Amino acid sequence: MHRVGSAGNTAGSTRPRKEKRFTYVLNDADSKKHCAGINCLAYLNGSAFSTSDYLFSGNRDGTLKRWELNNGDASFSATFESHVDWVNDAIIVGEKLVSCSSDTTLKVWNCFSEGACTRTLRQHSDYVICLAAAEKNSNIVASGGLGGEVFIWDIDAALAPVANSVDAKEDEVPNGNSGPALTTLCNVNSSSNITSSNGQTHGYSPITAKGHKDSVYALAMNDTGTLLVSGGTEKVVRVWDPRTGSKKMKLRGHTDNIRTLLLDSTGRYCLSGSSDSMIRLWDLGQQRCVHSYAVHTDSVWALATTPSFGHVYSGGRDQSVYLTDLSTRESVLLCTNEYPILQLSLQDDTIWVATTDSSVYGWPAEGHTPQKVFEKGGSFLAGNLSFSRARASLEGSAPVPVYKEPSIVIPGVPAIIQHEIMNNRRHVLTKDTAGSVKLWEITRGAVIEDFGKVSFEEKKKELFEMVSIPAWFTMDARLGCLSVHLDTPQCFSAEIYAVDLNVSGAQEDLKINLAQETLRGLLVHWSKRKQKSSSHSLSNGDSSSGKDVLSKDSPRSRSEVDDGTENHATHVLPSFEFSMVSPPSIITEGSSGGPWRKRITDLDGTEGDLPWWCVDCVTHNRYPKENTKCGFYLHPAEGSPAPNITQGKLSAPRILRIHKVANYVVEKLVLDKPLDGGSDSTFAMGLSSGQSQLSALDSSSRIGLKPWQKLKPCVEILCNNQYTGTY
Repeated sequence: MHRVGSAGNTAGSTRPRKEKRFTYVLNDADSKKHCAGINCLAYLNGSAFSTSDYLFSGNRDGTLKRWELNNGDASFSATFESHVDWVNDAIIVGEKLVSCSSDTTLKVWNCFSEGACTRTLRQHSDYVICLAAAEKNSNIVASGGLGGEVFIWDIDAALAPVANSVDAKEDEVPNGNSGPALTTLCNVNSSSNITSSNGQTHGYSPITAKGHKDSVYALAMNDTGTLLVSGGTEKVVRVWDPRTGSKKMKLRGHTDNIRTLLLDSTGRYCLSGSSDSMIRLWDLGQQRCVHSYAVHTDSVWALATTPSFGHVYSGGRDQSVYLTDLSTRESVLLCTNEYPILQLSLQDDTIWVATTDSSVYGWPAEGHTPQKVFEKGGSFLAGNLSFSRARASLEGSAPVPVYKEPSIVIPGVPAIIQHEIMNNRRHVLTKDTAGSVKLWEITRGAVIEDFGKVSFEEKKKELFEMVSIPAWFTMDARLGCLSVHLDTPQCFSAEIYAVDLNVSGAQEDLKINLAQETLRGLLVHWSKRKQKSSSHSLSNGDSSSGKDVLSKDSPRSRSEVDDGTENHATHVLPSFEFSMVSPPSIITEGSSGGPWRKRITDLDGTEGDLPWWCVDCVTHNRYPKENTKCGFYLHPAEGSPAPNITQGKLSAPRILRIHKVANYVVEKLVLDKPLDGGSDSTFAMGLSSGQSQLSALDSSSRIGLKPWQKLKPCVEILCNNQYTGTY
């Protein structure tokens, strides 16, 4: 048997535009932990709010988590989920938490909420990498990113409600975000500086500091919000007046990308860390570098200072944290980590370390009395040339870390780094950073088997199945977990026999569409709450609220659909029931064009901008149908005396059980055309020129039967030179 590729039904397949994509993200069994690298940390001193101290962590899994700090311990407090890509930075602004992401947005949250996003701010054209805030002016936040853009936001003005604004309604997204659309750009004057200008009376536009020609990696602001410094791939430190966006000065000295910046409270001194492995101290009053510190052997990615700005903690690609006295140049290796260090946050006598690992590490730091660390010995004098530390390391004089183990660890779970979609298109084999290999069932978002630390390639070969199911989804592990992408109409191309899913009472020939049942499982909470809301509204006499929830841009003409009238939206088969303990999240585009993300258990039925085709499938049992036929040939093997039993290509459903092919062969060879032969005859026949093969065994013991009735055929089928079974 040989399958012939089919182009399917191409009639009317040209669509005027691409439909919205529907993505669901499978979360680990322990949703209280991060599953990818920690990009940022933000510490909140609770004494000002009569509450506990909190640590916020932003992760490459697209979420932020709040940890309550008590008596040297950290306990999970809440998850902040709305970003659809990596969270790159986060800062505390009063009682607000502001985060930025590779999804090009900033999001504002209440620090003490259960994770509800207050507002989404859209202005950047590319990944937003860094944030800065004025400690004594809790309204001002600056953001920078890969687009070379630097924006200065007045958070209170950006969050101000707007009455009777059409644009405000369009900026609402299903996770509760609402407010004015932030799409108006600032005006550019002749000096290339940009000032704030509201192009629309109801809108808000941030101040723009224009001057960067390339990516911005680092920002810092003084306490009063009168100075802003920025750095990036241009290797210079730029100084701005954030009140107007005007340039003040440009400082040169680094020979590679600037990755981290700090300003003292007065705004006079600036610290910079660079990929050239150097830390530099700048006097902004003198507009020059006053000290250079060569303590690292590789890129410096993170800095944190003591409250007096007298000592600096630094970390980076060399996986080490150093403490350096800025005045005496004395330096000591505080600790070493197993992973590159992305950010540092000082909390009293603990330095919190974020790395490319999914865990957060707290190390002793003596933040109030750093001199105690130097008293433990092992210090050295920081050089002022970038190669001095590298040379010392090569000469075998590498320092010994003061602390061997962290005082506290907030554990994460290993990130998925490799995955393979199995032939049945329901199972996915994964490997994580710890080397564990697991088998996932994506139609219910669960790990069905953990194989431990075994060979990924060998396990993949072992689990190979001789089945052919159309590719109905795509997948990636960018967030450290599995993200499954569904696009119409391709996602509706895969079907499976109900009996293969152990559906109770199912007929043998009943087929189930994998995408349809998966969508039902994902949106069952949305369906139930929508129906409940509609019933409540109807009981109050509001007939309009029971209308179908379809996007305003739903197409009038659609491809051929299954017009089943029974609504099974709230009935989910066991093979498609998703975990409620660690439910998956869905990602799709909002009505204003921005994507949104929400856990399926948090859907309340009012989300009006789900893709129309998902709503149609789940609510009305309708989905696009394509030509699901495929062609194949049946031929005798070369040299076989068996006659041809078919003329040309055969056509059958794309999902076809191989035993039906075998039955067809038996019927044609034995029943339709009985063969003459004695009771002692033995013969063998083959199919498809070596690709499929049939063997008929002698059944001479059946005395008194007609010759063709004496045969008890044994049909052996091979497909693509692979044995499929004997029938």
